[in-house]
Amino acid sequence: MSDCTNDSEVLAVVIGRAGSKGLPRKNALPVAGIAMIAHTIRFAHASTRISRVVVSTDGEEIAAIARQEGVDVLLRPESLSSDTATVDAAVRHAVEASGSQAKMIVILYGNVPVRPADLADRAIARLRESGADSVQSYYRVGKTHPYWMSRIGVDGRISQFVENQIYRRQELPPLFMPDGGVIAVTRASLFDVRDGEPHAFFGRDRRGIETNEGDVIDVDSALDLAVAEAILRHREGVSA
Repeated sequence: MSDCTNDSEVLAVVIGRAGSKGLPRKNALPVAGIAMIAHTIRFAHASTRISRVVVSTDGEEIAAIARQEGVDVLLRPESLSSDTATVDAAVRHAVEASGSQAKMIVILYGNVPVRPADLADRAIARLRESGADSVQSYYRVGKTHPYWMSRIGVDGRISQFVENQIYRRQELPPLFMPDGGVIAVTRASLFDVRDGEPHAFFGRDRRGIETNEGDVIDVDSALDLAVAEAILRHREGVSA
């Protein structure tokens, strides 16, 4: 991590809720021999642009892992620990509880053990250079492009979701999906709360950086976990 002045300070908030219906304890589960959330903490520590890392959680198991990784833990109140609690509300709590005056906040999900090493630095650089309110990572949609999606009627009849004659992937119009790898926002945007606008914290000027499909693995199921494990084990073998 870099040593920054207050004007250029960047705070990374790693968020990891204890509850998970799809994959119980997912943020604390081992992936390639390391607790899931520890991968994200180490990713943040390796950044050249992040000044400080904190973890926001409601779980003691996750908190213990975070402390072992050498970061401050900010335990969420019960009101921010339910299934309906929003990410931005939890991050605002963490920023205020940390006492940080950082003007830029990097939001990192604890259940993403696989990311490109420079992803946070790229997002921060774009946020600074563009003067935007937020920067998020996206991957280009391939086989699941809306042009190749269909409806199935009650009688089994197929119809195109979007009528077109495109059969070659290279001819699909470029579309992108957020991959959960990184979200970088300005402090002003994060704290701009507007009723009826759940994504208001992204601000008005929203930018993106592109990743390749598979660069980021967001773990929500046992299959995702197996894929992340395989990728990380492969990396270990290549670097050995």
